Amino acid sequence: MLTLDLTNAPRWHDLAPGVRVQLRPLTTALMVATRADPEVEAIPEDATDETRAMAFAKALARRAVLDWEGIGDADGIAIAPSPEAIDALLDIWPIFEAFQLTYVSKGLLLEQEKNASAPSPTGNWAGARATARVASPSKAAKGRARTAPRG
Repeated sequence: MLTLDLTNAPRWHDLAPGVRVQLRPLTTALMVATRADPEVEAIPEDATDETRAMAFAKALARRAVLDWEGIGDADGIAIAPSPEAIDALLDIWPIFEAFQLTYVSKGLLLEQEKNASAPSPTGNWAGARATARVASPSKAAKGRARTAPRG
């Protein structure tokens, strides 16, 4: 069953020990805006899947991150989210993976589920009917005799 969150409130996601981010809900509007991001659209067609995933994740995170905790500059001073800081955060492999697993993949799994065909109410084959029939050998021979060219 699909559970709707009618509050549409931002949520905190733990990405690593002591590091968490507050993210907007992964909505259709957010995904559409990310797909139209100039950096995402500028990815060359021959780019690797990894390059595409990284560009998309960064563009999505720049739109989704509202706040964070446990992230600081080189001197250990807490910093606020900014496009540059968000990109730098996602350049850290375990953070990128956690972002993909806890945030992005949930939306993509739902997208895959809606693209699947639902089984028939009483089983996979219950709604299907056979449309082809095997002809009896005598009928097949009569059919060939009628259509055989005459000499």
